[in-house]
Amino acid sequence: MMISKRKIGLILSYVMKLLILIYTGYSFINGQYFMGFVGIFSFFVTFIPSLLYRTLRVTLPWELSFLMVLSLFLHVAGNVGEFYDLFYPIYDKIAHFVSSVTVAVLGLVSAVILDQYTDTNLNKYMIMVFVVLLTMAFGAFWEIGEFLYDLLLGTQTQPGLKDTMFDLIFDLAGGIIIGVLGYVYHEKIPRRHFL
Repeated sequence: MMISKRKIGLILSYVMKLLILIYTGYSFINGQYFMGFVGIFSFFVTFIPSLLYRTLRVTLPWELSFLMVLSLFLHVAGNVGEFYDLFYPIYDKIAHFVSSVTVAVLGLVSAVILDQYTDTNLNKYMIMVFVVLLTMAFGAFWEIGEFLYDLLLGTQTQPGLKDTMFDLIFDLAGGIIIGVLGYVYHEKIPRRHFL
């Protein structure tokens, strides 16, 4: 019996949600209250796809739900498990790339929904540019958040300008890849079957 990719994705999502809870508990036990609250927030965010389905009957692709959980898990595990420090800079860049791909896919799905289910008409170029700009905007706000986190709590999430620039480059790469894939997908798939 073959297990589907969707089933594997769901199992991995549940495991990561459990690990987020474990890391959250570990944060509180060790007096890392801010990260504990970030863990609680992240855990609840992982249920947004389920809430969308239950309240609005909107079903997000399982791959998008998986990416959301993976991004949040990488962030929580990176901070609480100190993977950002242990595997710097590789872990940081992987986390940024995965998060930027997640934001880009969210942007792509949102643009396609707007294009197909409202009176808004977006062409493939607009969708591609929107995805890249949304991803870069999110990345810029994330970097501002890291800066404020360091400033207020005395941490070192931004070791320097080089780190920040590479983070933004990885964000840009994720946005461009998903933007181009969305463009190609838009070209190949009939409009009524786009999503």
